[in-house]
Amino acid sequence: MRQLSIALICALSLAACSLSPPRDLYAGYSQNFGTYVANSGVDTFCLVPKLRLALWSIETFFGRKVVVTSGYRSPWHNADVGGKEDSYHMKCMASDIFIPGVDKSHLIAYAYRNDLIGGLGCYPGQTFIHIDVRDRPPGWSHPVTFSGC
Repeated sequence: MRQLSIALICALSLAACSLSPPRDLYAGYSQNFGTYVANSGVDTFCLVPKLRLALWSIETFFGRKVVVTSGYRSPWHNADVGGKEDSYHMKCMASDIFIPGVDKSHLIAYAYRNDLIGGLGCYPGQTFIHIDVRDRPPGWSHPVTFSGC
């Protein structure tokens, strides 16, 4: 009887685990102007329409929201984080992003094929990628790539 009781308790415990709601992949992230951000210091207010379209196309393709780890940067903030002097972040034309639960390599592959994206940075060892909406050089069918792509 004791073994049956233990087996029943184990079975009920496992059943309860399988019925629990899926974990929220976005717990701990807040929203800034309709976009998930990694922390309260990320500014997505002025992102240009083409960049917002690129973000939405990524979200639509993967069926999940992106999280922006860096959006607009003031010249002072850009200098503090070691950004390039002519960074597209300072022009509201770039975002560093990831998608919870989506492998970074899949995100890179999609961004590389996305016609809206003009620049793609991959940053090995980091969880995010950089996308920007600069104009591609004449004749290019893919984005300008840098930082490990």
